[in-house]
Amino acid sequence: MSEFPDATKQGTLKDWVRLHGDYLYSWAYHKTGNREASEDLVQEVFLAAVKNFDGFKHESSPKTWLLRILNNKIIDYYRKSAKKTLPLDDQVLQFTESFFNENGNWKANGLEEAWSHEANLLDDPSFNDVMNVCIEDLPPRWRLAVISKYIFDKETLEICQELEISKTNYWQVLHRAKLLLKKCLEVNWFGAN
Repeated sequence: MSEFPDATKQGTLKDWVRLHGDYLYSWAYHKTGNREASEDLVQEVFLAAVKNFDGFKHESSPKTWLLRILNNKIIDYYRKSAKKTLPLDDQVLQFTESFFNENGNWKANGLEEAWSHEANLLDDPSFNDVMNVCIEDLPPRWRLAVISKYIFDKETLEICQELEISKTNYWQVLHRAKLLLKKCLEVNWFGAN
């Protein structure tokens, strides 16, 4: 039995690959920063589309349906990578603590003024490239927390369930991840410009 029982289905899926494949790859790469993973994710999307073609109800556009599948695949990608990692050691925790003085205030590093003048950084493609590298460098569970919160706009409870952590632990993870992102951006963006 053929994977494509009729020519209409086969033609439709070929059209979807041609029309939406590049967009889906760009989106996956934007979310993961990893070319190989992005290619794999898009391939998984079209395999899922083949498998679930009859479930497409035309209530949304094909692009929207494929993008929804892709977003679920991206979440699974981060969830799998987060579960493969070991808990963080004291070195990472000590590193983030080193950003503060004995009173709990930020240690001055000469870049305070730079942060206050950069209101539209997210509109700068070069900045976003650096930000993606910094996000990719986060420990996997921390990366998943940041992406879930700020890119996928998920609720705290849902993120905690996915990471299998308490709300208190989640807020600590998110706080430390933001500290590492700030430091990475200071070194790789503000320090380089």
